[in-house]
Amino acid sequence: VGCAVAAEAAGRGWSTVLLEKEPKLATGITARSSEVAHGGMYYPTGTLKARFCPVGRRRLKEFCRRSGVSYHETGKLIVAVTAAEEPELQRLLELGQANDVEDLRLVSRAELKALEPQVRAVGALFSPRTAVLDAEGAARAYGRLAAERSGQVLTGAPVTGLARHRGGWRVEVTGGQAGDREGWVHRSRWVVNAAGLYCDRIAELAGVPVEQEGLRLAWVKGSYFAVAGVAAGTVHHLVYPVPPANGSSLGIHVCLDRGGRIKLGPDVEPVPPVEDYRVDPGRRPDFLAGAATFLPFLREDDLSPDLAGIRPKLAADRFADFVLRREEGDCEGLINLIGIDSPGLTSTPALAEAVADLIAG
Repeated sequence: VGCAVAAEAAGRGWSTVLLEKEPKLATGITARSSEVAHGGMYYPTGTLKARFCPVGRRRLKEFCRRSGVSYHETGKLIVAVTAAEEPELQRLLELGQANDVEDLRLVSRAELKALEPQVRAVGALFSPRTAVLDAEGAARAYGRLAAERSGQVLTGAPVTGLARHRGGWRVEVTGGQAGDREGWVHRSRWVVNAAGLYCDRIAELAGVPVEQEGLRLAWVKGSYFAVAGVAAGTVHHLVYPVPPANGSSLGIHVCLDRGGRIKLGPDVEPVPPVEDYRVDPGRRPDFLAGAATFLPFLREDDLSPDLAGIRPKLAADRFADFVLRREEGDCEGLINLIGIDSPGLTSTPALAEAVADLIAG
């Protein structure tokens, strides 16, 4: 999202600097996700997630095409394992239609059998426009575009101070992580906080009362297990269960990477704010139990620990919308993007345009 904002801002002719704390772009949560461009049928109509996801997906698809970034419409099936879950498919269909999601349709047990013979369910909602993309590649393509538009892209540049100064912002940046560059101070009329897992801390540096305003992030780890053996090539679409009623996650589902390899995940594990990406092999039985309801061919030996990501959520146990706001008063000139969890990747182009419109406005 930060890379896309930089590209959009530079494209509007504004002097733009992108500060990335890591040595390379897109090595954090961008690289540790399902890499799915979502349809948009899960989110309450009128929320930012519902508004930005379908629009963002269409623009992201076009951006990837123009930039030579891998983007493949695998399609997604949300499956009802029992008849009791079928009304939820109808609800998601109607919600998706209200959110302007294209080409959604219900499929019968017979059609599901034709699409995915190894999936056990009584019916499904099919989203053919759901896709898998190279998320790192897309982020770096936005970074290149920002640079081509005369923006500066600075990596190894963590922000450690942020304060109002003479009608703008004084941004303190520490030196490179390997000690190869001294720190410096950058002055800017506007600051856009798209710091992912650390966006609440950056807002706090700027003087935003994060605790009082309910903007403290809940870090939620999601692990993935790879599927190997005879089960590896048995599914060809993304397959999701009917999601939990509280809207906290999409449930453990079948992911396909860009090579068609099957993964299960992510699960939901609230964690302290420490970047620990190790996958606990002891979680394997829970993954098997979560997926075996609709993938009965799975065996525990088929699963091996893969990767893990951490989601910057505003609530670990319920739906929470994106926070996108232009601050006023003592924090004038600051735009905060907080709680950009899923569908943040899908919404990237729409979020970037919205940020630029706030600046222009």
